[in-house]
Amino acid sequence: MDAHDWDERYSQAGMVWGTPPNPVVVEFATSLPAGRALDLACGEGRHALWLATRGWETTGVDYSKVAIEKAREIATQAPRSVQQRLNYICGDITTADVADYDLVLMVFIHLDPTQRRTLVRRVIDSLKPDGTLMILGHDTLNFTQGTGGPPDPEILYTPEDLKDDLDGRLDIDVAERRYREVAGGTAIDALLVARKPALGS
Repeated sequence: MDAHDWDERYSQAGMVWGTPPNPVVVEFATSLPAGRALDLACGEGRHALWLATRGWETTGVDYSKVAIEKAREIATQAPRSVQQRLNYICGDITTADVADYDLVLMVFIHLDPTQRRTLVRRVIDSLKPDGTLMILGHDTLNFTQGTGGPPDPEILYTPEDLKDDLDGRLDIDVAERRYREVAGGTAIDALLVARKPALGS
């Protein structure tokens, strides 16, 4: 799907992905000390907004102008202190500025393998020491054994694929499959949570 397709999808009433943050994001981000966060392909901003309410200085990037406009509108309902910690940018995630972050989210981003690896390596460069990268998306198994997700297996991945993308540069906390019940069956996701070594380690 291109930006125009996503603009059309986000133009529909209501929230495409729902209002609450993804439970897996909550599971791993809750224990992290607030810092600077980047939410790539942020959509309507649910993760960026949630992080900002928890004290994070958060930037959300998405190439859908409609999604960014909705995210900004939703943010106006938050306290001023939260709004001041939020920055939404309409742009291409593969070329966005990814410098100097404590947390980067890549949630349900599906690029071709070469683009994905290039983006992951740029993100690794951007992380501060002890910074965290979280990748969550539709697992390759989902194409044949799961429900929903992109119909192109080329852009899906496994936890092992994500580990390989790191090229040994981050310490892996979690690399596993996650199963979730959705309308019509069970979706299979791939999850990676990894941390940049601290200075001097």
